[in-house]
Amino acid sequence: MSKVSLVLNGKTVSSEVEDRTLLVSLIRDVRGLTGTHVGCDTSQCGACVVHVDGKAVKSCTMLAAQADGSEVVTLEGIGSADALHPVQAAFREHHGLQCGFCTPGMIMSAVDMINRHGAGNLDEATIRHELEGNICRCTGYQNIVKAIKAASDQMAGMAQAAE
Repeated sequence: MSKVSLVLNGKTVSSEVEDRTLLVSLIRDVRGLTGTHVGCDTSQCGACVVHVDGKAVKSCTMLAAQADGSEVVTLEGIGSADALHPVQAAFREHHGLQCGFCTPGMIMSAVDMINRHGAGNLDEATIRHELEGNICRCTGYQNIVKAIKAASDQMAGMAQAAE
């Protein structure tokens, strides 16, 4: 057993877990945050994407013990029902989902994508390339790409207005 301490969605938490516990299991089963989905357990689908120390990570490929001392952000940590993150709002507005199973991973990947490339600096080809690690079996990705582009552009506008 290992004691894992980390900052999860802004709160410091500690949990005793078996050494082989995956980060996704710590998040879902131990901490009860079910927005992070388990789709494949082989890192193929991207439904389990979270941010670890500011970088997108497939949480089914990382041991919980590897996240000890890290800051982990899940879908529940980027917005709230009262104040959606711009990417969440864009997915809703542009219907960037169908069944919704892949949506948490898509949103977390999109936030990371915008953070890395800069708001307003994404084109369709870049978005499609960046989403190669996220599988959606319901849509043709068109509305997902539109939602990410719209969120990126909106976030750029928000940054300009704040200056």
